[in-house]
Amino acid sequence: MKKLSVLILFTGSFLYSSSQVKNRLLKGMYIQWGYNTESYTKSNIHFKMSNGNDFVLHNAVAHDKGDFDAIYKEPSQISIPQYNYRFGFYLNYAHTKALEINFDHAKYVVTDGQTVRVTGTIDGKHVDGDSVLNPDTFLHFEHTDGANWLHINYVEQHVLLPTASKSRPLLTGVWKVGAGINIPRTDFTWRGERLNNNFHVAGYNISAEAGLRLYMLRKFFFECTGKTGFVRYINALACTPSQKGNRATHSFGYVEAIATLGYDIKF
Repeated sequence: MKKLSVLILFTGSFLYSSSQVKNRLLKGMYIQWGYNTESYTKSNIHFKMSNGNDFVLHNAVAHDKGDFDAIYKEPSQISIPQYNYRFGFYLNYAHTKALEINFDHAKYVVTDGQTVRVTGTIDGKHVDGDSVLNPDTFLHFEHTDGANWLHINYVEQHVLLPTASKSRPLLTGVWKVGAGINIPRTDFTWRGERLNNNFHVAGYNISAEAGLRLYMLRKFFFECTGKTGFVRYINALACTPSQKGNRATHSFGYVEAIATLGYDIKF
């Protein structure tokens, strides 16, 4: 929670400072907070370990880990579920165009118990066959302190339905395209030995998103969108207490459903 607060404060402070410098260009801003759920494509995960093991899990299946029960079990810990936050800056007075800093705290868990084809070298021997993923006898791999996609979106919105007085939008359509970096924290278990590794920049992502924004009040809105993208991890940490320097490389596509509450701010 402390790390989340520092990250949000830093991002917000940076964007606010930028807005003061560029207030002649920017025509307002907005902030959003909400939660998400994902589905992932299969992934080939390449492990290169300090003990000489160098192997690939082929077509590994993974799932997300919503933890939405924490919303009512631990309501003060708002960063336990898979969350999203956004800081957006409008580029015109009509608020139809914006640039947005977007952070998706998604969770990616390779499913235990599945059988996958493994190729490469393990314990100095060539392998090419099926293995069952088990944390006690083989391995477990997940990004659950976050797969963590930080990126910049270009945003457009279009009025679909005004209020009865036609003084402001009631319902708008929004679409976004973006790209950025991955800052995962990878939890890795090798033959029963586990380590939740450090946060670090480990790759890149691209995405596209579209949905609806409902202005319940003039400044408050509810946004519901669907998102799809591609994520590439180039050097995710997969160390254990006794093995440093382990790395994992993989990529996958995803679809994501997002619901957020937002607030418009005028400069």
